[in-house]
Amino acid sequence: MLFNSLDFAIFLPIVFILYWFFAQNNLKLQNTLIVVASYVFYGWWDWRFLSLIIFSTIIDYVVGQKLRTEEKEIKRKVLLWTSIIVNLGFLGFFKYYNFFLESFVDAFLILGMQINANSLNIILPVGISFYTFQTLSYTIDVYKKKLEPTQDFIAFSAFVCFFPQLVAGPIERATNLLPQFYKKRVFDYQKAVDGMRQVLWGLFKKVVIADNCAEFANMIFDNSTDMNGSTLILGAIFFTFQIYCDFSGYSDIAIGTSRLFGFDLKQNFATPYFSRDIAEFWRRWHISLSTWFRDYLYIPLGGSRGGTWMKVRNTFAIFLVSGFWHGANWTFIIWGALNAIYFLPLLLTNNNRKNLGVVAEGKLLPSFREFFSMLTTFGLTVFAWIFFRAEDLNHAFSYISEIFSASIFKLPQFYGKLNALITLCLIIVFLFVEWLGRKDQFAIENIISKKNNYFRWSIYLLIVITILFMGSFKENQFIYFQF
Repeated sequence: MLFNSLDFAIFLPIVFILYWFFAQNNLKLQNTLIVVASYVFYGWWDWRFLSLIIFSTIIDYVVGQKLRTEEKEIKRKVLLWTSIIVNLGFLGFFKYYNFFLESFVDAFLILGMQINANSLNIILPVGISFYTFQTLSYTIDVYKKKLEPTQDFIAFSAFVCFFPQLVAGPIERATNLLPQFYKKRVFDYQKAVDGMRQVLWGLFKKVVIADNCAEFANMIFDNSTDMNGSTLILGAIFFTFQIYCDFSGYSDIAIGTSRLFGFDLKQNFATPYFSRDIAEFWRRWHISLSTWFRDYLYIPLGGSRGGTWMKVRNTFAIFLVSGFWHGANWTFIIWGALNAIYFLPLLLTNNNRKNLGVVAEGKLLPSFREFFSMLTTFGLTVFAWIFFRAEDLNHAFSYISEIFSASIFKLPQFYGKLNALITLCLIIVFLFVEWLGRKDQFAIENIISKKNNYFRWSIYLLIVITILFMGSFKENQFIYFQF
């Protein structure tokens, strides 16, 4: 079920009414309703894959219970690795089986040996990368005794399958989300209003910015051999805003919807395109995944505490795994490697934590140095996104080679330039709003909340009208559903 669909527009009010009017005084009933609603939400796409979520839930719940009483370290490690192997086994089979098979065959072809191996027609379950990492965080934290294992199976099931963030995050930690299922939840009008405001902004980002950018990004990337260099740059810029507004829009809707039910999820994006270096970008982009890899991969490998070789090794490890997490394609691995290369000079010169605060804090405009740093970081990011969006490495390299040809000096030539210009104007307006709200959880959180009612409702109405008249209502899937 898509957030930007009529189905969800009907589904959400029904669940909201049942949750607050019929189950308000019964915590167990509220949690049970969340589980049932989440299974309906996920099963709407393909009910067969509910079995994976349920099986993963049972495995990690049982492992958690066993870890509660087991004191022998060897047996505790066996329990931990049982959870890791089962969860990553499912993820590896559905997401990477064909990739490894094809890479294996290609490797032998290079050596002059032909191997006949048939790939499988495997459907990738939506959200498997997200809920797999979410359940793993529970087992790992219980193993490390950072979290007391739950004995409430319903609450644990609700944590695993919580529908607002089930299929595309944020990837919640058990230490943050699970305890919220233990506490009685009372309807908070102000929290619900803030949630609806964030949902509205998320919908604007998705249907007005992301989906309009997608139309031109897809057209240019899919026909890149017929486009000149300047058009290809424009295509990369359109994709840059498509992926950001699509994914952060989903996160906004997920977080806002969660607030309607009394839950607080972690911020997942913090205006990353205003970053002054790549290290800052990765502290602000897909925060839940970046911090997951930091805590469960980078730090256990030694982090940045060792010598130069260890720093380089660990940096490439985290970025390559991050790229591979996004998909079974060499383009994602190159994208990860590029970001590692961007990041390393900052790490090796101890400048990776230089820009921790908000850019131009307390000022309306950035300094020239800040502006130049943001522009450079944005340019590097746009270049890396070309690999992320390309169909394969040949496509990526041909796309880039045409950009750096003489055709870059020609005017962009493609169908629908007027609509593209309108979309670029919408992007400029969007960036202006994001800049004003760059220190908040989401752009319009405080820009309008403290204003008078007439001003506030005028802005709400303007956003709604823009969505209705400028938005795309083709029920386009969110990009990260495929990851």
